[in-house]
Amino acid sequence: MITETVECGVAITDALGITAQGLETIHHNGNDKLVLKRLEELTQKYEISTFVVGKPINMDGTSGERVEKTQKFIHKLRCKFNNISIETVDERLTTVAAHRTMNFLDVKPKEKKNIVDTISAVYILEMYINRH
Repeated sequence: MITETVECGVAITDALGITAQGLETIHHNGNDKLVLKRLEELTQKYEISTFVVGKPINMDGTSGERVEKTQKFIHKLRCKFNNISIETVDERLTTVAAHRTMNFLDVKPKEKKNIVDTISAVYILEMYINRH
């Protein structure tokens, strides 16, 4: 049996919505309840008005299985956090950019796995900020 390890990077903006900072990576092995629980804790700690979710569109612009899983997760987000706006951003190449950043900063290979999704979340949030 193959178990898929899944991570969810989390980033937040400053109070003015100008900069994005990486917060953490939620390791959840495909269990959305763990992510929702942690996001609930974070919404209690920070004043969150919008969730920005990366949409994993294929490089050729098509939607695959990952987009479908993301849509199902967004539905769960809407059900649990009906007072928080949910926006999506095309996340293509954010992981590539995150790896380039880590290589530039000379991050050790062992540490990369733990922070790549957090850095990707920063890039996703920055794209959203720049769009608005």
